[in-house]
Amino acid sequence: MMSPAVAEWHADDVLGRVSRTGDVADLAGADWIVENIVEDPEAKRELYLRLREVCTETVRVAVNTSCMPITRIASLMPHPQRVIGMHFMNPVPLIDGVEVIRGQHTSDDTVKAAEEFAGSLGKRPIVVNDMPGFVSNRLSHLFMNEAAFLVQDGVAAPEQVDDVFKLGYGHRMGPLETADLIGLDTVVNSLAVLYDEFQDPKFRCCPLLKKMVDAGFLGRKSGRGFYDYTTSTAGAR
Repeated sequence: MMSPAVAEWHADDVLGRVSRTGDVADLAGADWIVENIVEDPEAKRELYLRLREVCTETVRVAVNTSCMPITRIASLMPHPQRVIGMHFMNPVPLIDGVEVIRGQHTSDDTVKAAEEFAGSLGKRPIVVNDMPGFVSNRLSHLFMNEAAFLVQDGVAAPEQVDDVFKLGYGHRMGPLETADLIGLDTVVNSLAVLYDEFQDPKFRCCPLLKKMVDAGFLGRKSGRGFYDYTTSTAGAR
């Protein structure tokens, strides 16, 4: 379902309320911090060690990670009860739901505040418990990974795989279109997290995905992934 807030948004209005900074210290007075850096454990760790030095004890932190455990990230902050996962899914302006992940120490007050925050954005919060990948990406990355195996093994072309999901299951996007939108490098990194956390071979990354990332075919952001986005009909087959 499309978020009801989408129709009310205007780019100029949004940009007028956004300020930029490259200094973590500028976040010192924030009430909410929505963290959404690269899906890399060491990069996350370095950022949170910097945040803990500047944030007040009243700030709430929403971790927007694909797969990393919220409890582990929260342990880097002095007040883990005020850290919660908020997984905004791509494309964020169009997706109604937000996966809200309760860490081991996340307080009820923080869960309530996160639900209210999501609601203020026109989103519908879905509260789940902390485990790597949560619900959405523990399932979706299996779809995307196996879809890549189907292409690698010559079972079907990308558009055929995606059409099965759209025409057969009623999905708005197929798994390979979704992977291109997320970024194939992010998908590979997330699969690595899931594999490391669960030690389950079902999360082993398809070699084709790794090869495409090595080649610089990262999806929409690079102009090419499972589809070519460089033509005038970008994203078309």
